[in-house]
Amino acid sequence: MSLNEASGALQRAVEISRQLVAVADGGDAQLTASLDAERLQLLKSFRLVRKQVDVSDRVLLQEISQLNDRAIGFMEHHRRSMERAMDMAAIGRRAVAAYSTTNRPRR
Repeated sequence: MSLNEASGALQRAVEISRQLVAVADGGDAQLTASLDAERLQLLKSFRLVRKQVDVSDRVLLQEISQLNDRAIGFMEHHRRSMERAMDMAAIGRRAVAAYSTTNRPRR
């Protein structure tokens, strides 16, 4: 991989990071993981070629880091939301089970 290809790989990693934020906001964990894996390969390729990072590359890496933090935040929000929904469903099931054992005749 040449230096130009390494810069292209870094730019593509930024584009994927932007996509990743949008996908994470939608809660699609599988696509998020797939995009993250693709981005990781691009970043590894970049690192193999570029031993020293110049200012423009540093700016792109910083953007990737910020986008990654946002994507993680979205995924954590969706995880907590799912956990709350599961907790509420479990509470409902326990309530139904508790009330179903009472056999009072209805009036």
